[in-house]
Amino acid sequence: MRFNAQLLPLPIRDDARGGLVFAEAERHVPFAIRRIYVLFGADYETTRGMHAHRRLAQCLVAVSGSFRVVLSDGHEQRSYDLDHPGKALYIGPMMWRELTEFSPGATCLVLASDYFDESDYIRKWSEFVRETRRVA
Repeated sequence: MRFNAQLLPLPIRDDARGGLVFAEAERHVPFAIRRIYVLFGADYETTRGMHAHRRLAQCLVAVSGSFRVVLSDGHEQRSYDLDHPGKALYIGPMMWRELTEFSPGATCLVLASDYFDESDYIRKWSEFVRETRRVA
C-alpha cells in the first residue's frame, strides 16, 4: 500500500483587483466532484476528522486562515500545513485524517468524490488499522 495523499497546486490569477484561485474537476482535482462542504468556526484546540474513508477521495483547501492535516495510512504518518487557497491536499481512500491547529477564522473547503455514505466511514482507529493490515 502506498501513501495516498499529495499536495496539488491550484491555478492562481492575480491582477490589480486581487487574486482568484480555481479548480476544475478531473483537471486540477483528480476526480469528479460530487459533494462540497465547508468546515469553519473551529479553534486551535479543536480536532476535526478523526476518521478514514474506504472509497471516498477528497481535496482540502484552506480558503482562509490555516490548519494542519495529519494523515496516516496505518504504517506511516505525515503532516501538512494548509495556509493558502492556491494549494489543495488530495487525500485518497484508506487514509486516516485529523485536522488540527485552526487559526482564528480558518475555513476549510472540502471537495469530495462522492455523496455522503455513512458505510464508507471508518471511525475507530483500531478498525482502520485492522482494515489496512487486510489490504497490505
